[in-house]
Amino acid sequence: MTSFGLSLPDYPWNSLAPYRERAAKHPGGTVDVSIGTPVDPTPQLVREALAQAADAHGYPTTQGTTDVRLAVAEWYARRRGVTGLDENCVMPTVGSKELVAWLPFLLGLGEGDVVVRPRVAYPTYDIGATLAGAEAVVADELSVLDERTRSRVRLVWVNSPGNPTGQVRDEESLRRLVREAREVGAVVASDECYAELGWGDWDEARGGRRVPSILDPAVSEGSLEHLLSVYSLSKQSNLAGYRAAFVAGDPEIMANLVNSRKHAGMIVPRPIQDAMAVALRDDAHVVAQKDAYRRRREALKPVVEQYGLKISGSEAGLYLWGTMGEDTWTTVGRFADLGIVVGPGVFYGELGEGMVRISLTATDERIAAAVERLSSL
Repeated sequence: MTSFGLSLPDYPWNSLAPYRERAAKHPGGTVDVSIGTPVDPTPQLVREALAQAADAHGYPTTQGTTDVRLAVAEWYARRRGVTGLDENCVMPTVGSKELVAWLPFLLGLGEGDVVVRPRVAYPTYDIGATLAGAEAVVADELSVLDERTRSRVRLVWVNSPGNPTGQVRDEESLRRLVREAREVGAVVASDECYAELGWGDWDEARGGRRVPSILDPAVSEGSLEHLLSVYSLSKQSNLAGYRAAFVAGDPEIMANLVNSRKHAGMIVPRPIQDAMAVALRDDAHVVAQKDAYRRRREALKPVVEQYGLKISGSEAGLYLWGTMGEDTWTTVGRFADLGIVVGPGVFYGELGEGMVRISLTATDERIAAAVERLSSL
């Protein structure tokens, strides 16, 4: 009998099921800090914009309305230090994960081509290479690759701030990688969806520096050639259910992506585009949401450290990344017996062995419950 379907690995989160069952037995209920899905309300002004755009009887455009593209360009100038971005260098996408998974294919990559992704990273970068028939290679710098591999690199993924590590690459680090990629003619695609969530030295609201974008002139050296920035409103605006994201960068690549996506019907619905424009022009709700995550982080971080979790990275983003110095699943089990579900580090590559990821995306009440349980020990 003919077999149909792609030969992709099982979805990793399914393996958490028995630990969820263990956690559910806790008399105080489960505290799920394993997945970074927002739990706070979508801002009212965004919901109103969505409702006002509900009469969407015509087909939306693939590249997006002029208004949403202008809103994206304005946002890059105001929030990311990227000025003068042409509206034609921007396109909305159906969430950022969709673009991550399909970008190698849309760029025309295939057998013999190499996609480089961070050493610790969420699995979709590898899946995207697999879908295109390309080879995924793990590296944070192209200089560590042998000459034969480096010559075949066509796409380099950057994830800063990183998921799950929370590490931030500074301007010098990014600029060096851009130069290396341009030397071999590779595209650099930077997944920047946690950029508004910097902590400590990267917390602008507390006197820190802005998390740099791949399109920042200090990184790009004044040229968008071979550069793409990917961003999502899921985290900053609680729009995960809207699948509201965008990509910006090299005008030649963008024109090709727009054309390919027209043929494939990859289009963001018009009401979502209108809601995105409103969300991007309002900074107040982003500040309020970050304040909520900061409170949760400041409550949770000291108690998990007291419990014995050694935290590394975690300079930005929605996660605490750490180890108890033991097997990942042993640590996952420890937390499950406290009614707390954490993310296994092994989902993020070999270097995730022994690590767990703890998300800040739980309600204040559930974070308080976790703090109480851990403090009591």
